[in-house]
Amino acid sequence: MKKILKILGVLALIIIVGLIALRFALSERMPNGEQGAAADALAEKMLTAINKPAWDSTGMVQWTFHGRSEHDFLWDKTRNWVQVKWAENEVYVMLDSLTGVAFENGKRLEGEKSDELVNTAWEFFANDSFWLNAPSKVFDKGTERRLVKLDNGEEALLITYASGGVTPGDSYLWMLDENGLPTSWKMWVKIIPIGGTPTTWYDWTTLETGAKIAQNHSLEIAGKKMDIAISNLKGAKDLTSFGLGKDPFVVLNE
Repeated sequence: MKKILKILGVLALIIIVGLIALRFALSERMPNGEQGAAADALAEKMLTAINKPAWDSTGMVQWTFHGRSEHDFLWDKTRNWVQVKWAENEVYVMLDSLTGVAFENGKRLEGEKSDELVNTAWEFFANDSFWLNAPSKVFDKGTERRLVKLDNGEEALLITYASGGVTPGDSYLWMLDENGLPTSWKMWVKIIPIGGTPTTWYDWTTLETGAKIAQNHSLEIAGKKMDIAISNLKGAKDLTSFGLGKDPFVVLNE
């Protein structure tokens, strides 16, 4: 029995060492870059390309996020409230306080179960809204911007989120076209063990308000392809323009 356990221990060690070696073999070192006016200017060029002022004036947004799971969102950007639906859950979150109301199969929940779903909804929102419009967040509080010179002579924008969100410390290297519109990025993030994972940003569309959103992304990790898509996308200046009729967030005041 001891011999078998010893063999299993050796095999486990070999597997762990192999995984570590694979990680280093596939990982790309995060490039160095220079902070300052040139980096900020490139970031501003990207904001112009996506029409950041139009995004700021967009008061209501809805979308469905398709990744490892599917989540439906209705975001009142004016009041900073969001409705999140997935599986049998429907949750309303006040993002400034991270409090809210949760329903499961139409039944309002209370106590710890409600708190857990509100926190889960916030985590979904933090991740999925980033995929919705990450380019708009390059000047958010806690961000660091660096200009990177690529081997082909082009310039790229390295953004590090030193604080905020669910996983502070993540970094993204943006590749831009001649107009400053993102075409892809490379990621150095906690959730993915392989650094420098490339991801495309394409299928750009323009909301009613004028803001530009990329609806599709494709990435490959260790030979496995994954697609992330945005569907059911709609934006408007305010609740009235959105055409809902009844305010869906009245439940937060009940």
